[in-house]
Amino acid sequence: MHFSRVPSMTLAIVAAIALIGCGQKEEPKPQAAAPVAPPPKPEIVVKLGHVAPLTGPQAHLGKDNENGAMMAIEELNAKALEIGGAKIKFELLPEDDQADPKQGTIVAQKLVDAKVNGVIGHLNSGTTIPASKLYFDAGIPQISGSATNPKYTEQGFSTAFRVMANDVQQGKVLGDYAAKQLAAKTVAIIDDRSAYGQGLADEFEKAVVAAGGKVATREFTTDKATDFAAILTKIKSKKPEVVFYGGMDAQGGPMAKQMKTLGLKAKFLTGDGGCTPEFIKLGGDATEGQYCSLPGVPLDQMPGGKAFGDKFTAKYGQIQLYAPYVYDAVMVMADAMKRANSVESAKFLPEIGKTDYQGVTTKINFDEKGDLKNGAISMYQVKAGKWEYLETIGGSPVEAAKAAVAEAAGAIKEAAKDAATTTGEAAKEVAKDGVKAAADAVKAAADATKAAVEKK
Repeated sequence: MHFSRVPSMTLAIVAAIALIGCGQKEEPKPQAAAPVAPPPKPEIVVKLGHVAPLTGPQAHLGKDNENGAMMAIEELNAKALEIGGAKIKFELLPEDDQADPKQGTIVAQKLVDAKVNGVIGHLNSGTTIPASKLYFDAGIPQISGSATNPKYTEQGFSTAFRVMANDVQQGKVLGDYAAKQLAAKTVAIIDDRSAYGQGLADEFEKAVVAAGGKVATREFTTDKATDFAAILTKIKSKKPEVVFYGGMDAQGGPMAKQMKTLGLKAKFLTGDGGCTPEFIKLGGDATEGQYCSLPGVPLDQMPGGKAFGDKFTAKYGQIQLYAPYVYDAVMVMADAMKRANSVESAKFLPEIGKTDYQGVTTKINFDEKGDLKNGAISMYQVKAGKWEYLETIGGSPVEAAKAAVAEAAGAIKEAAKDAATTTGEAAKEVAKDGVKAAADAVKAAADATKAAVEKK
């Protein structure tokens, strides 16, 4: 009977040993916590308003401006900029002011209400000047690539800047050119009564008189007119050697054509508003031999002109007029944001006035009013159906060109560094384009230096 209890005792011993063994078993080590990924950087949308006439007779110029702004926006976004610890995405808000001052203030208020970070434009002085008061009151920085009337920057608005020479500079060059190079003893003046056209004509008249010339008559039309027979018939009786028109190409081209029809043999001279391919298209063979002026230097002499021209024409077609300047206006505003490390208008506005930026068009620095320093004016003449460059007057071409060489050489180093360190195919392409553009800029700047030295 004692043996019958053995199995039970054995089982009890085995169970006890098992329990002891379980008690001595090591607890599993806790696994290390997975590393916590840093929170993604916030993305901030920076809204830039752009205003120009997108309908009406100046729509081709307005679209040209808008394309220049859009190309800059796309290039900035491709760089994936970070400002103030946030990823920045630029957005263009285009508005149509129809080249009408009243409409200009309406769309300006619309951009103010949209709380844009900055404004590029307007195209016309007549819309830029009244709109600038609204932007100033709202503290919104404004850079125009085409408004040239002096009043824009003479109002004392700290928000107003322009990246091309103004009409004081341009009008003086035009007046001197008519009296001296074209040997005009008497001139007739027509303007379209816009802030741009009338303002440029006023400066032209001052310069002609100062150079010893005589104004035979001063006439005016509108920026919507197409028939100039009455004005030109009156002018013909005065027998001037030069007819100067202050206005845009939509009127300038037909005016030159009607001068020929009436047998008015005076030379035709106009400012930047008529210095376009459209002027030649509208005026036909009557434009042959006629003259215009344009702030700055020809595209192929601009520090970044060739690279810009190649990219722009491949994307949008022929450059009409102001696209390179509008492109620079966007880049100058973005540069101020980077230096301020902020996209808030109040914080980057002071940096715009301190700008020292090598743009496509020129080295950009502003004076105390917001005007471009050392603005040059170039003269052109229609030859064989195309505007042909004659000469550049004013500015500091030698020093500007030398500075461009140095800036562009530095840009090559930076672009090459970007190309070596960027990741992603899109970013690498942008960096490669930067290297090429900088190299082109060095060559263009060197050529400009040589030309300026030879001219001097």
